[in-house]
Amino acid sequence: MKKILCVLVVLTVLATGVLFAGGQQESGMIKVGIVNLPPEESGYRQANVEAMNTVFSAENGYDAKQTNTGDNSEQIAAAKGYIRDGVDYLLISAANASGWDDTLKSAKDAGIKVILFDRAIDTAASNFQAALLSDMAYEGNTAVEWVLGLGLDKVNLILIRGQMGSAAEIGRSAAVLKAEKDGKLKIVADGTGGDSWSLEEARKVVEAAIAANKDFNVIYAENDGMAQGAVQALEAAGITHGKGGKVKVIGFDFNRFALRNVQAGYWDADMQCNPRQAAEISKWIKNGSLPNGIVYQKELLFTTDKITDKDIDDWGINADPGKGVVTR
Repeated sequence: MKKILCVLVVLTVLATGVLFAGGQQESGMIKVGIVNLPPEESGYRQANVEAMNTVFSAENGYDAKQTNTGDNSEQIAAAKGYIRDGVDYLLISAANASGWDDTLKSAKDAGIKVILFDRAIDTAASNFQAALLSDMAYEGNTAVEWVLGLGLDKVNLILIRGQMGSAAEIGRSAAVLKAEKDGKLKIVADGTGGDSWSLEEARKVVEAAIAANKDFNVIYAENDGMAQGAVQALEAAGITHGKGGKVKVIGFDFNRFALRNVQAGYWDADMQCNPRQAAEISKWIKNGSLPNGIVYQKELLFTTDKITDKDIDDWGINADPGKGVVTR
């Protein structure tokens, strides 16, 4: 009878790939829960979500699920669900930087390794294992340095923020706010594209500034879609922009349509936010080499006078409309 039971156990393991050791399920697959924002948020997020799905696939040895929502409470609920499911790794790009402490502590208590990606969370370093982030403060500082280096007699700037309270909005806005506090520029209009970083809402911010006869010569839009909406408002009002124009335009994210707009002189600059964290995180997991703490990605700024086709091929995200094609 004992021999028969042993044979049955072996056959069960061979058939299902499941072993039980110390009460923990072992399937040979690495179980991952991913909490992310929705791809509709932006071209950046679309590329980021697609990379997560491609890398953390069954073909690559992962049993992974991804939740996509821009609501912080829904994200936290999803993370708690993954903790209950007993994932090996919990990956988070938070809609809002605050409110995560209890959830992260629960994951740690459950022996789950937490990896933050793209966006930082306002929490103690002990509440996560590793983070592969865009340095949003660096992005903001680099973009503002470019603005201040334009040689304008005065900088009257329209600030179009992303989702309020997100790490991206905080970092990119802080540099502008500091520059105004230091007397280096003036913010003549301060608006937001909302939680969805909306092109339409960004356009309304600029339309309102034009209607109020605001004098401005820089648009600082915290993603490419919002920069596109802002420029639509300029076009409708007959206000020149880009190379040789009255208004200088900078976006963020490195969508290829935006980089082509910069190359064509329709916009002036674009600041990178690299969405390709998935492959590096997978390498950490597979190699058992998770770092402790935060690793920042290197990110670039391209301007009309320096951008090349190779830059767009190498660093751009999403579809390329082609050289000389302007996306309005």
